[in-house]
Amino acid sequence: MFRDAIVAGTLLLVAASGLAESLLISGALVADGTGRVISKQDVRIQGDRIVAVGRLRRQRGEEVVRGHGLVLAPGFIDIHNHSTQGLASDPLAGTQVSQGITTLVVGADGESPWPISDYLAARRQSPAAVNVLTLVGHATVREMVMGKDYKRPATAAESARMAQLVAQAMREGAVGLSSGLEYEVGSYSETPELVEMSRAAAAAGGFYMTHMRDEADRSFEALEETIAIGGEARIPIQISHIKLATVGVWGRARDFSARIEQANSKGQDILADCYPYEAWHANIEVLVPNKKYDDPASVERALADVGGAERVTITESSAHPEFVSKNMAEIARAAGITPVELFIRIVKDGGADVIGHSMKEEDVQVFYGKPWVMVASDGGIGSSHPRGAGTYPRVLGRYVRERHWLSLAEAVRKMTSLPARRLGLKDRGSIAPGMRADLVLFDPATILDRSTFEEPGRISEGVRIVWVNGQRVWNEGRTAGARPGETISGKGAPAPSAGAASPA
Repeated sequence: MFRDAIVAGTLLLVAASGLAESLLISGALVADGTGRVISKQDVRIQGDRIVAVGRLRRQRGEEVVRGHGLVLAPGFIDIHNHSTQGLASDPLAGTQVSQGITTLVVGADGESPWPISDYLAARRQSPAAVNVLTLVGHATVREMVMGKDYKRPATAAESARMAQLVAQAMREGAVGLSSGLEYEVGSYSETPELVEMSRAAAAAGGFYMTHMRDEADRSFEALEETIAIGGEARIPIQISHIKLATVGVWGRARDFSARIEQANSKGQDILADCYPYEAWHANIEVLVPNKKYDDPASVERALADVGGAERVTITESSAHPEFVSKNMAEIARAAGITPVELFIRIVKDGGADVIGHSMKEEDVQVFYGKPWVMVASDGGIGSSHPRGAGTYPRVLGRYVRERHWLSLAEAVRKMTSLPARRLGLKDRGSIAPGMRADLVLFDPATILDRSTFEEPGRISEGVRIVWVNGQRVWNEGRTAGARPGETISGKGAPAPSAGAASPA
């Protein structure tokens, strides 16, 4: 790609005495986020904006970052991130900014902060290093209305009340509605309930982001429900972490994609996101879709569907911390029981979080080849899956440089302007005059993820500098101490106030 043209060099920083009025990033290979051909250009920043792009001369008193041999891209926008609490406990967000994330969206999978207004106010009062938006969660609202009596379809009155709460959340600043229909609270809902709530989000200019009802043997049925919700509610759809995660549907990514493309050809607006791993992370109960957790036949079938108990690793268990980092097959052998008996015991003892290695790389490759599939992490601060610290460098290092699945320009588009389009962010996601100065400078010859399932928080390599709203938040291997992230509200809320920079 650029191997012959790129010269690995040392990053030189030239700063004038005193505070520079502007910053010039000179001679970088600019991947502007649109997918256009990458070209060597200079970029000037003043305050929180990009003010010029092209062949530029250094101005008097201007700080200069020499980007020769490096790629300058818009900051990466993670549309599916689980840093809801992490932004408060770790506002410098090292695992996020170190991989180039400058904007993230919380509230996915049906679980969100509540009230939305309080969460956004707290984030404005104590900004993080990254920009943040939030969705309103279907399960969050459902449990508010139904309490602990949620293991049934909602009544018409309950659905109407849920829709009212979604409308309230949208007025308070949510950007859309999320659902997690494989999980306990959301799994009992029926399609009309989701349509009614989606209509409320659509009325405020939002979208519907869904962890579909099934990502395994019944994936195609779940997709039909998703398409129906989008059509009836007239709402844009975002399919979370698109995948085919059981043996019975392995190799069918082209068929799955074709159904989405058929719906789009008929006027729907369906996009998806995908993380670059063959393993998912969830609670152990999702393995058994029929919820018969103490039925040996159901459990045995569930473990076979994901390729066997050796493909399921325990990541967290309050009752059995000794199981953590071990797969279910080896735990069962050591205990002298079957994996089925082990599963039943774990659920009875309070459950566990697991990582399931039950996807095929060939399907991941097909999905990433689709222009409507973006990159997202489904990770976040403190994630016990390596995607929390490694998603974006993994795509750029392994899928672009090593395997040539994607061009560099296309990979950057999937990380920037495509999620910006779904979120309605008109001033982020590309490099052009007037856009916000959310930028990532990285070495395309060395960028690579280093997080593993054993050490999920290991920092990636190759990301040199990250700017958020014109301020450095990552600088040569460490956080820079600035917290210039903004809290961004949806279309249904008043314009956000800018998040002020504050010390670490």
